[in-house]
Amino acid sequence: MSQIEQICIKAKTAAYEMGKLSTTAKNTALLNMANALETSTEKILAANKLDVEAAKTRGLKAALLDRLSLDEKKIKTMANELREVAALPDPIGTVLATTTQPNGLIISQIRVPLGVVGVIYESRPNVTSDAAGITIKSGNAVILRGGTDALNSNIAIGNTLRESLTNTDVPVDAIQIINSPDRSAAEELMGMRKYIDVLIPRGGADLINTVVEKSRIPVIETGTGNCHIYVEQDADLEKATPIIINAKVQRPGVCNATEKLLVHKNIAQTYLPTIIAELHRKGVQVRGDEETCRIVPDVKAATEQDWYTEYLDLIIAIKVVNNINEAITHINKYSTHHSDSILTPDFATATQFLKEIDSAAVYWNASTRFTDGNQFGLGAEIGVSTQKLHARGPMSLQHLTTTKYIIVGNGQIRK
Repeated sequence: MSQIEQICIKAKTAAYEMGKLSTTAKNTALLNMANALETSTEKILAANKLDVEAAKTRGLKAALLDRLSLDEKKIKTMANELREVAALPDPIGTVLATTTQPNGLIISQIRVPLGVVGVIYESRPNVTSDAAGITIKSGNAVILRGGTDALNSNIAIGNTLRESLTNTDVPVDAIQIINSPDRSAAEELMGMRKYIDVLIPRGGADLINTVVEKSRIPVIETGTGNCHIYVEQDADLEKATPIIINAKVQRPGVCNATEKLLVHKNIAQTYLPTIIAELHRKGVQVRGDEETCRIVPDVKAATEQDWYTEYLDLIIAIKVVNNINEAITHINKYSTHHSDSILTPDFATATQFLKEIDSAAVYWNASTRFTDGNQFGLGAEIGVSTQKLHARGPMSLQHLTTTKYIIVGNGQIRK
């Protein structure tokens, strides 16, 4: 029996126990986990330093280094997020509906855990604690396979969390860390349908596509964000500029950062020089379609591939469009259906955009950076789903549950 299968068996066994636990038992474990992160800060930072130094040697770009790097403040944030999860309502056991049939059967639908959740993710060590926290609160066991870039960090965080469960009712094996950097380990995990109930990939398009194509386990796609902002001809440009800068610059390496900017032709001549100059001041490389390059000649020409690309970097591509219909057609063709925004004061125009853009989150006069479980008031999230089955948008506690029917009778038989 391989090491991966042994891990899966342990997680499956732990999942049965997780389904029996009270809310108090899970919350006590989460608070222990939070405290353990803070007391182990020095150990976690030492492990993270090894990962960061190795990543710098390999030439990892700055935006991805930001996602990889930890400091005392980030670990404190990780701990506080676990405490926030503990404070959230427990979805398990929630009665969604109850009906009484004409024959007297009482039928109720309730929330129950999924079971074993597998998470395959890239260079974000905070995902280790976030995913562990949300899966435990929702009554699941979790198997975590982080990226090679963050291997030392993930092991340090994972071991800290597991050790903190020793004196709680939550089984230590409810958190499993795959510490092998080999691709074969991830591929073997994708075949463990017998033990794992759902697999969630978090990372770039290559990772997600690989998991979707190779997994024998049901997959919830998350994360890839080729996000757009469309500036209508009547937009308040004083508000538009800070929205665009925030969406692109605040954290360029995350999935809800804006990667494309569409501008109505009637304001392109006057607005493009302004917004491009501001983007350049913020260190953003700008690529543009033919009309954008004509108006601002120092912009690099965009290729067809640019319109599909999630940069995760200080890069943006700009296109001039004739009207809102062209903007909607372009976005629906090239986006990853994550988060897209329109800037306009007009209700009818905004309503058309909100209705016709086929994305998980659609904005009116706001930055795309808000697509996040905490920002939406849902609490912690395990990712942002860009598919349409089971969950779409920020995935929080209730999205890591399924339902079952409880039927109560008093001797009924079917005739």
